[in-house]
Amino acid sequence: MAKVVGIRFKKAGKIYYFLPGGLDLKHDDNVIVETARGMEFGKVVLPLREIPPEEVVSPLKEVLRKATLEDEEQFKFNEKKEKEAFQICLAKISAHKLPMKLIEVEYTFDGNKIIFSFTAEGRVDFRELVKDLASVFRTRIELRQIGVRDEAKMLGGLGSCGRELCCASFLGDFEPVSIRMAKDQNLSLNPTKISGICGRLMCCLKYENGCYDCQGYNSQGKDKMVYPEVFDEESKEELRKLEAEEAEG
Repeated sequence: MAKVVGIRFKKAGKIYYFLPGGLDLKHDDNVIVETARGMEFGKVVLPLREIPPEEVVSPLKEVLRKATLEDEEQFKFNEKKEKEAFQICLAKISAHKLPMKLIEVEYTFDGNKIIFSFTAEGRVDFRELVKDLASVFRTRIELRQIGVRDEAKMLGGLGSCGRELCCASFLGDFEPVSIRMAKDQNLSLNPTKISGICGRLMCCLKYENGCYDCQGYNSQGKDKMVYPEVFDEESKEELRKLEAEEAEG
């Protein structure tokens, strides 16, 4: 078993495991770590714990240090520069007349790279744009084309339930969602009612789906399948019979 801490680099981002490196790390501590992108500023979201070997992506790296006041100021300064870079990139996209929509700009903590995330209906030849941006910022430039689900995650918003989007508030990864899940839960198959603002099936269709695949067991170990017709009277009657049998047993 490996002793690790879980670190996120963005709100609702994927959780990455790191070795604590002898540091006393607590939930919400800001830390500096080294990743494939260079030095990164992250937050501890999972305190020290043991995980099985199969969950480890080798080789694990150690947390370099707890973030200092200077590190936190640098992180805030990067956020300010990201807003400026966003406006500059918008102007360059317009000048090059490229069919793309800029979504997000991200500086790596050490400033060695700027990542511009965008959406587009097809492939975009942005080579001249990259050269233009590199001449302005004098650092490495990466343009990354993303999908509509990632766009919704980055921009955020409110779902039809009135709450903040799941993908923007707590979901670290996107999981496959199928129309079968809506059918099993006896939901309306109207696309406007089961699709999120990204235009894809809502992630929350998966939350209860596992319950509809389960069989009901009573205290004697007997099992009966109760089909998931949520508002079906026969199913309700079957459930009442199962509860009565358990009470008598």
